Amino acid sequence: MKLASINPDAQKARDLLRIVIVGHVDHGKSTLVGRLFHDTGSLPDGKYESIKAMCERRGVPFEYAFLMDALQAERDQGITIDTSQIWFKTEARDYTIIDAPGHKEFLKNMITGAAQSDAALLIIDAAEGVREQSRRHGYLLHLMGVRQVAVAVNKMDLVGYEQEQFDLIEEEYRDYLRSIGVEPTFVIPVSAREGDNIANGSKSMPWYKGPTVVKALDSFLPNAPLVDQSLRFPVQDVYKFDQRRIIAGRIESGSLKVGDKLVFSPSNKTAKVQSIESWSARDDFTPPTEAVAGESIGITLDEQIFVERGELISHEEDAPVETEVFRARLFWLGHDPLTAGKSYKLKLGTFETPVTVQKVDRIIDTSDLSNSESEQVERNQVAEVTIRARRMLALDEFANNGRTGRFVLVDNYDIAGGGIISMEGYADQRSMIMATKSTNITRVEHGVSIEERARRNGHKGGVLWFTGLSGAGKSTLAVALEKLLFEKGYSSYVLDGDNVRHGLNANLGFSPEDRAENIRRVGETAALFQRAGMLAITSFISPYRSDRDRARAAAGDSFHEIYVKADVETCKQRDPKGLYKKAIAGEIKEFTGISAPYEEPDSPNLVIDTAETPLEECLEILINYVERNFRV
Repeated sequence: MKLASINPDAQKARDLLRIVIVGHVDHGKSTLVGRLFHDTGSLPDGKYESIKAMCERRGVPFEYAFLMDALQAERDQGITIDTSQIWFKTEARDYTIIDAPGHKEFLKNMITGAAQSDAALLIIDAAEGVREQSRRHGYLLHLMGVRQVAVAVNKMDLVGYEQEQFDLIEEEYRDYLRSIGVEPTFVIPVSAREGDNIANGSKSMPWYKGPTVVKALDSFLPNAPLVDQSLRFPVQDVYKFDQRRIIAGRIESGSLKVGDKLVFSPSNKTAKVQSIESWSARDDFTPPTEAVAGESIGITLDEQIFVERGELISHEEDAPVETEVFRARLFWLGHDPLTAGKSYKLKLGTFETPVTVQKVDRIIDTSDLSNSESEQVERNQVAEVTIRARRMLALDEFANNGRTGRFVLVDNYDIAGGGIISMEGYADQRSMIMATKSTNITRVEHGVSIEERARRNGHKGGVLWFTGLSGAGKSTLAVALEKLLFEKGYSSYVLDGDNVRHGLNANLGFSPEDRAENIRRVGETAALFQRAGMLAITSFISPYRSDRDRARAAAGDSFHEIYVKADVETCKQRDPKGLYKKAIAGEIKEFTGISAPYEEPDSPNLVIDTAETPLEECLEILINYVERNFRV
């Protein structure tokens, strides 16, 4: 097979608006879509006649739903079990209609359909009204980022075309959708069986003055072109042709051109695009110099770097987030519950890696949006969870890029759940990973060894890293311990959060990124104290495990993590600085324990429970610990 450059115009997709059709089982989705195609003249020649003849042969009444339900199993069961995608036209535009199943057992297919759509048409039975599945579908549309929603109240013929019944359903469902941040553009009374308000207006409902379903769909707008977003190009594979290494994949968003400098995340390697190439039977095209979202291409680089499947390619100036932990709003489809502490396989684009559910933050009841606490998520439940990987991930928040802000979880080889990514309360760790910018530097070797300092001082240097919630007692213990150690002849010094922010870190705020940089600087400073032979006692909330791990790496084996433990309610009652009161009132944003996460240590060297243990006893435990571990 010959490798040749391609014409970029040859792959450009048609500009289609994608509409997903969803609703409770038996509310008439397939009937409505079948009628929609029939009334707009969009059916293939002979399709209507063939289905009608089939019904006559079977001795069953003709159903417009049969125009959609093409599978034999679907006709027999009377339910749609897979998503069907059909193209049709109105006078205004071209469409892809995605008919998604409404049966509870096939919610995975419905989510697949919603993930591909620009807008939604949601069906509600006028006789049955708003059902639990109607609310769940509305919430899932919100979860998948679908913001343009029209609601068709179907089977109005079964309620005598009564306006009062329609008004009740419209008010109830509009209120629900608004409560989750979705504004239904239209709520339309229809009868799919009779053709009322599908493509033509209804003489049976003169009280309705709004658009038909067709006119409502024509008013929707396509999502913003993917080419206008930041470059996201997941690596599908790397091939060798002749002496060239071709990095292949599909551009999910943005564009690239020859000469662009690219960064590969999370490895953070960089290189420039030397050529854009792909397989083609033709060889008479001028080699392209640019490629855009939606194209499957290969690229070569100006230098040979090791690149793996799953790396995410971007431009340097607008790279994705790098993190090993994120928050997610997740819909669980697994037969076994999702459980806190259990490991799953994460699939993020072309990237796959083991992850652990660190915490189930809350279960969301989609019927009334109430929250509850649990250690596990049952089948068909929606939850907010915290997920931690064993390695660094490259990703985006869903709000910033829907293509790289979605993920799925695999349990026992089956896709068991999926959701959207949020970094709320967590930092982009890219700046931490790439913090070293200085060049031409060499560490200075001291003339006094660490062992000599320990013999002179009578104790080894070290870092006593106090971590815990605000109000847990970290500073109180740190200052008291420093005084006792001084009296025993130890060289020790307290690095306290508030004091450091008055000087070394005065230029940092309290965003997740600034918090991470604050801890990075303190970790490096504490390591310098340790190498000088002193005991550095740090008192910082340091809520993220990744930040504490970096501090541990800076000090090595001399790092001792001490968890000063106290529950949130105890800390609220103490509230020595009045911070909890302000945070609860909304005056302090991103406050740990209230509106920002605190990740408890996995295996701290020492736990001091200040909620259960008096101060003097806590100090005695700490002194004994220091004597055992640092005295020479």
